[in-house]
Amino acid sequence: MNFKSTIGLEVHFELKTKSKIFSPSPVTYGAEVNTATNVIDWGMPGVLPMVNKEVYRLGLMVALATNSQISPVTHFDRKNYYYPDNPKAYQITQFFQPLARNGYIEVEVNGKKKRIGIHEMHIEEDAGKNTHGTNGYSYVDLNRQGVALLEVVSEPDMETPEEAYAYLEKLRQIVQFTGASDVKMEEGSMRVDTNISIRPAGQKELGTKVEMKNLNSFQHVRQSLAYEEKRQAAVLLSGGQVQLSTRRFDESTGKTVLERVKEGDADYRYFPEPDIAPYHIKQSWIDEIKASLPESPFDRRKRYVNEYGIKEYDADVILQTKESSDFYDATVKAGADATLAANWLNTQVNGYLNEKQVDLDEVKLTPEHLAQIIKMIQDGTISSKIAKKVFQESIEHGTEPKKYVADKGMIQLSDLSVLAPLVAKIVDNNPQSVEDFKNGKDRAIGFLVGQIMKETHGKANPKVVNELINKELQSR
Repeated sequence: MNFKSTIGLEVHFELKTKSKIFSPSPVTYGAEVNTATNVIDWGMPGVLPMVNKEVYRLGLMVALATNSQISPVTHFDRKNYYYPDNPKAYQITQFFQPLARNGYIEVEVNGKKKRIGIHEMHIEEDAGKNTHGTNGYSYVDLNRQGVALLEVVSEPDMETPEEAYAYLEKLRQIVQFTGASDVKMEEGSMRVDTNISIRPAGQKELGTKVEMKNLNSFQHVRQSLAYEEKRQAAVLLSGGQVQLSTRRFDESTGKTVLERVKEGDADYRYFPEPDIAPYHIKQSWIDEIKASLPESPFDRRKRYVNEYGIKEYDADVILQTKESSDFYDATVKAGADATLAANWLNTQVNGYLNEKQVDLDEVKLTPEHLAQIIKMIQDGTISSKIAKKVFQESIEHGTEPKKYVADKGMIQLSDLSVLAPLVAKIVDNNPQSVEDFKNGKDRAIGFLVGQIMKETHGKANPKVVNELINKELQSR
């Protein structure tokens, strides 16, 4: 029997605000436990939440970038549940009147394009974090409590794990390039919940869905969905029924494990938040935000390929992060050749970042410095070999390339009045190489170039030396 899958995704993005959604506590990552909190985060009696307007602005940017219809009036609601990392025993979210609805993004899988609908997106507060010790105790850190989240809920339009993977990649890129979130899954600023059900092919009625929460990589999303397809098919083929439930993905085994029977909406007892008034979003503000939206990754890709003339593959590598794309644009603006800038960014820069396991904003290389290196290669001031040494110095210490080259005597020797006599002398001293050249042995040129480089301590311009040697040999 063949089965058809129906997949929907709920993606939480931590919005890039300086303070939390309902309190003035700072938004930090890696701070000492329970230090980025105040009485509002702890849910103390008598405290009242105050909405951070920046949360709305960032949410509206994502809504506009995903073709979503913005609600003119929104309202916050209480979602009642008790977890140790949620001191109020309820979460303030948007249930009845979310920020936006009916959006979409387009993905491409195996050469076929598909539109994936966005059912809704709403803003809400995050909960804290539990840590379970080996001593039998559990610990609660509320630094994350009250951090602003944007939840993007897709329509159940995906039918394969590959489509889900492509949707996540596209959505992540869109959100990152708006600047609304840094989308770092390793820091929890992007988290994914999946819903999947299967049904016999040809059956219109959907199967029973199973949810998997807080998946921390796209690969785990794909693997868990693929496993669930097989597990649910085995249950149905054996005559059983799939249970409405929440499961977790065990990355060590590649399997999903039952956590709890899934609650329904009634279990959460949603009702309007009495301490926050409805918020009316003016069209003039929406228009202002729309006009301020940064250039999308798709428009940048067209510009890179059509105007700068770089390869599509190189453009896609550059566009993996907004930081990389911004760095590339600034390097070209500083005067670097667009193709060479792409090559250096995708090979030397990315190679260094991968080796050191750091981000671009953590190194000392600037776009202006990279542009200097590229221009010095082009005008013959330094060789490609020397350029790599200069690059290493600049990315590690922030040293200005031009000054470093001058101070260290690295300027390439291209003066014909100096090189021509030297080439003539080297050729005179190596008659065998002249004979080899006449007999069609190309290695003769390489040997003579090596002698020149040795004589000049590697400073001679290889291109100029090659031209002079060829000219000298042909005249013999």
